Amino acid sequence: MPHIDLRYGSGTIPLEYDGSQMEVLGPAAGRVPLSDIEIGERLDDPIGTWQLEEIVGSEDTVLIVVPDATREAGTGQIVNLLVRRLIAAGVSAFNIRIIFATGIHRRVTETEKEFILTPFIKQRIRSLDHDARDLMQIVRVGETSGGIPVELNRALIDHRHVILIGGISFHYFAGFTGGRKLVCPGLASARTIAATHKLAFDCETHRRRDGVGTAMLDGNAVHEAFMEAASKVQVAFCISATVDDEGSVTGLHCGDLVGSHKAACEAYLAENTALIDEKRGLVIVSCGGSPHDVNMIQAHKALDAAAAACTDGGTIILLAECAEGTGRSDFLNWFDTADSAELGRRLCESYQVNGQTAWSLLEKAERFDIRIVTSLPAEATEKMRLTSMQSLARAVSKAGKEKAGYILPNGARTLVRVA
Repeated sequence: MPHIDLRYGSGTIPLEYDGSQMEVLGPAAGRVPLSDIEIGERLDDPIGTWQLEEIVGSEDTVLIVVPDATREAGTGQIVNLLVRRLIAAGVSAFNIRIIFATGIHRRVTETEKEFILTPFIKQRIRSLDHDARDLMQIVRVGETSGGIPVELNRALIDHRHVILIGGISFHYFAGFTGGRKLVCPGLASARTIAATHKLAFDCETHRRRDGVGTAMLDGNAVHEAFMEAASKVQVAFCISATVDDEGSVTGLHCGDLVGSHKAACEAYLAENTALIDEKRGLVIVSCGGSPHDVNMIQAHKALDAAAAACTDGGTIILLAECAEGTGRSDFLNWFDTADSAELGRRLCESYQVNGQTAWSLLEKAERFDIRIVTSLPAEATEKMRLTSMQSLARAVSKAGKEKAGYILPNGARTLVRVA
């Protein structure tokens, strides 16, 4: 029988499957990581702007914005090459700062900083930590056309040039990650983050707003608000990378904020869309391992791909280690409701960013029989209306091996569409 290793945390879980019953969905493997020379060639050919060496000057200050530990962007390799270029162009290492775009996520640990930046860069370039609730860090720079106050980390204003480095992947309501998301929500205040995220939810229908969803940018109210917020900052250069399962850079687009990010998203969409003829009654989905399943708030995103491939009432088996638990201590409180409709009403009365994640999860738990292989305690999975399974083999056995279905090895990186 065919065999596949599905990622789970930092390890894998093996699965033998019937090839006549189960079809593996996702991008073809084998993309070769880019060498330093190849990344340099892409940096030499930016979209819609000048080369870095023509933008920065020897007396300039530069702020490099990078993702936190929940995002993969091949940051270490890119930052090393970028810093060397800046110094070669005359910028002093003292005038370069790196800031982690954590949004409302937890602070990046010192160990994670070494992993994200490499020890070489961490020791030589000063790094900054963003805190969305620290008013001493935040400055108001305007508001969106919809009246949302745009409050950002003052480091974005205090430095002459801002360079963004982000990874491109799917996002269940912002369309795609990367680009403008490094500024908002990445370096925004908690108030700005909540107000922009709330645009994803329609409080008249108590459902996701029309035009908002995975791989959707045009007409997406959340994306448009993020873009408006990011436009309040003079972004000098934007780098958008795609990575393989090991976190190595396999693609890179750079240049101006709008054009280079759009080109990266289009390339990612073309490479990571799985077309199916029909939905099926069983879907086995791995988030793709860490960091995609570091907690439940991150892991739930893989369910979007699984839901698109599964018939209503069908079974979804989710592999999500969740080594850091649910992601927030108050996340489970949202499930103290009768159903997703009540949760939606509660969300509109007192909006919080993670409440929308809880609604999205509960709405899927009502439509599908979701069985989860995880390190989360049973009381947590039960509260989320998920059935905890001791092993993948047991989950498959309980679902019925005779069912036709799909396997998604990288749920967080796959967009499923019915042809």
